[in-house]
Order: sequence, then C-alpha cells, then structure tokens
Amino acid sequence: MEQAINHIVIVGGGTAGWITAGILAAEHNADNGKLSPSPKLNITLIESPDVATIGVGEGTWPSMRTTLKKIGISETEFLISCDATFKQGSRFINWTHSLTENHSNNPNNSPSNSPSNKSSDHYLHPFSLPMGTNEIDLCPYWLPHRDQVSFADAVGQQNQLSQLFLAPKQITTAEYQFQNNYGYHLNAGKFSQLLQKHCTEKLGVSHIRDHVTAIHKKDNGDIGYLATKHSGEIAADLFVDCTGVKSLLLGEQLEVPFICQKAVLFNDSALAVQVPYPEPETDIASCTHSTAQTNGWIWDIGLPTRRGVGHVYSSSHTTQAEAEQQLIDYLKPTAGLDVDNLNIRALSIAPGHRQVCWKNNCMAIGMASGFIEPLEASALALVEWSANTLAQQLPANRQVMDIVSARVNKRFQQHWQQIIEFLKLHYVLSKRSDSDYWHDHRESSTIPDSLQEQLQLWQTQPPSRHDIQHTDVLFPAASFQFVLYGMGFETQMPNQLKPSLQNRAQQLFADNIKRTQGLKQVLPSNRELLNKIQQYGLSRI
Repeated sequence: MEQAINHIVIVGGGTAGWITAGILAAEHNADNGKLSPSPKLNITLIESPDVATIGVGEGTWPSMRTTLKKIGISETEFLISCDATFKQGSRFINWTHSLTENHSNNPNNSPSNSPSNKSSDHYLHPFSLPMGTNEIDLCPYWLPHRDQVSFADAVGQQNQLSQLFLAPKQITTAEYQFQNNYGYHLNAGKFSQLLQKHCTEKLGVSHIRDHVTAIHKKDNGDIGYLATKHSGEIAADLFVDCTGVKSLLLGEQLEVPFICQKAVLFNDSALAVQVPYPEPETDIASCTHSTAQTNGWIWDIGLPTRRGVGHVYSSSHTTQAEAEQQLIDYLKPTAGLDVDNLNIRALSIAPGHRQVCWKNNCMAIGMASGFIEPLEASALALVEWSANTLAQQLPANRQVMDIVSARVNKRFQQHWQQIIEFLKLHYVLSKRSDSDYWHDHRESSTIPDSLQEQLQLWQTQPPSRHDIQHTDVLFPAASFQFVLYGMGFETQMPNQLKPSLQNRAQQLFADNIKRTQGLKQVLPSNRELLNKIQQYGLSRI
C-alpha cells in the first residue's frame, strides 16, 4: 500500500521555518488566506526554545510580496509589525575603484563613504526590469549612447528615484501593487514573530517548543521519528530541515556533503550593528547600500527607526580588528553617536551549500541547505523558491518522492551555480588595486570556467536570455546587464540594428525620460509614505 504524505514536520523556526510553514499551509490547507474546513496536511513546526535566530537577514526581493499575499498577511500589517520599508534594489558604491582612486581621478568627488556619497563610482541594480522587456532588449540600442547616459537611467526610473529617497508607490496604490517594482527591508526578528502568529492562529500550523534529542532512521534510510525532551516521539512522512548552519537532519544525520565555495567567494566573516538615525525624520534609503572596502564590503539597510549595518570580509585577507575599524570609520560621518558604545556582533559565514537539498524523506530549506555572503540578498529568495517548490511539487506518496526530489535537486544545483557566478561577477569586474583581496578575486583560478566563457562572449554581445540554460532563474539577463554596465564593462558596438527596432527603442528611451520626470513629481518619499501607512493603518490591524 502506498504511503501517502499527510504529515510534515519542520525542524527549526526563524524566517526559513515559518515561511515554509506558511507557504505549505496556504497551498494545501487554505483558500484565499483562510483555513479550509478539511485541511489536507498536518503541519508541525518544532523549534528549540534556546536557539535564537541570527536576525540580520533584513532584505527581501519583490517575490516576498507574492509570498505575503499568498499566505494571507496584509501589507499594512506587515509593514507596521515588522518595521519594514520599501526596497527598490541594491546600490553598489566604490566597487569599480576605491574611494582614494575615485578622489584622485576626480577631485570634485565627495570624500564621504556614506550612503549619500555622490562619487561617480556607484550604480543601482534595480528591481524593475528595463522598459519594454517583453518586446525588445534595449541593451544593444543603448550601447551607442553609453557615454551620454548610464544603462540604468536609459532603461528605467529607479536609479534616479532611489537617489531622491522616493517610495515605489503612493498611498492610494493598492496593497502589493506599485509604480516601480519593490521588495522590503525589515526587522528579521519581528518578521519571524508575525509569521509564527499568523501560521498558528490563521493557518492551523502546530507549534512545539522543545529540544530534539535524537533522530531515528528507518531501514531504508528515511527519517522515521524525532525524539524530543518533553514531547515524546514525533513521526512524520516528510521532514523539513530549517536548523540553520547546523543542518541537523540533512547534513549531520543524512550526511549530505557540504560543497565549500570559499575558493571562489572569500568572505567568511561579518560584523553587524544597529544604529539609530541622528534625527527622527531622517530620509530612509529606498535601496540597500553596498559599499566596497579594502577586504570586503559594508551593507547599509534603512528601517523606520534605525539602520542595520554590517561589514562582510575575508578573514584570510584582514583581521577582525581591522574590519571593525573600517566599519566604525564608515559610520562616523552619518551615525551621529559615540562609536565606542556600539554593540557590534561578530558572525561566521561558511560559504557554500549542500550537494543536494533533498535526500530520502528530508528537504533542507534556508541556511541548512547552504549560505553565501549576503551580497544581492539571495538568501530569503532561495527560501521562498524552496518552500514554493516543495508546496507545489509535494509528492502524493513516498513511492514517487525520489522522482520529485531528483528534479528539485537538479534545479537547486542550477540555482546555486547561478548565484555563485552572479556574485563573483561583482568582484571580477572591479578595477580596485588597493589590496590582495581584489587582486585575488580577479585571478582566473578563482573564477568559474562558465563565468569566464560568458565574460569573453559579453565582450562581443550583451548578456541575453540565450546565455541562461535553464528556466525559472533567480537572476535574469537584465541583472547581468545592470551589473556589467554599472561597472563600466566594454561590449563591442552592434554591427547592424534594424531601423524599425531602433525607432521603437528610441520611443521607449523617450517614454522612460517622461515617466521618470512624472514620477519625481508625484511619488512621496519613503518616510512620508510609511508615516501615512502608520497613521491610517493602525486602526485596521
């Protein structure tokens, strides 16, 4: 008799665990955000009462809007409960040249290392795709004009709008809708609490706070049940490992190998700190700021009452003391506080991923399956992809589970290859010469062969959808275009362009200029819109 999949146990809470629980419940046990009278799945989440979440994953992609809507959380409640703000992309500062190199090349550049830096060495990787993406690739038609206008400004509005701290929508815009595509910055701890409350109270997820003391396997290698300190034995048909870097089930128990990527992406350490604004009504950045340093880079995320700032670095190239000093130097011009009293947390990063994410009757989601430095904030996006994939492709029984898991593992490996190559691209394109760190990143021995091939190809033609060999990608061709040309990559001019398409491209370029000017006039600032949502929304939640 076939063993149906009726009971799923998620081990570990945090954002990964509760997003997984919410997506599974919404897909199988709810309709339009409301619990069905006869739920299909029994979903249990077990988390240790003593294990605190890391609490620094504060950036999401636009996909989070779909996730929140799917599980039935209103955007107003989310924004207020999680101290969330709007994120329209990531701005990269001083990645092509160091601040000293920039200043020597252009004496008029601001010496500030702050997010308001007006140096020419900054660019935006926006969330909105280029104008007319579904009908024409504008990149070849922009190349002849690259000395007059940046790629981001030619094909979209978010570069200019984000520099003005403008929001992606108006107060009259419906929840989860937009004038420009957006994700969020958020308080990770409060987000986990909101998800837990919603999943247990609205979606029927069972929550057990207990310690897992042992994991018992069946003769076929499947996990049979978990022994807990106070709740006895807990069996399930499928287990989801959300235990973070410990990877208690997939890594430790099922012994799935870990594939270290430190030889490609060197960063293995981070320092994180929360700093208040100098004034309560200080502008809130509408994109993540990623500022390159001598041996790493600094993230800067704006929430309503504070900034989350952190220095990611390579311990093989610098010391913690040196990294901390650079973080303090970065904060001094803008934090307006006594830097000696900062509560700086040190974090370790094991850059890499498991060989597969699904073995036997266990799938790992989140850091239990892998983690690479937070550049481009792909971690939560991968959690969403994993949880949605499990929910939508959930095998009906154990007999077909291996067929599904093989398919999921193939896509998992493809995603990790693209993530690693896309992050490495930022370092390979840099012309910084201020440390071995940047030189080492450009050594061919540290660059994946497939990325080297693509870079050679892109000297003759812009990135396109034909360069990506699989579907459902995390980073489309436009993402590679924004990074390449934001960092001054040289591609040969196209030999011949069809006049009809040239005319259409010029019309889209003109439409983009008009739309940019129009949105500048009507969009509120990030803080102004959030204040209005706070004012009008408290009575609704």
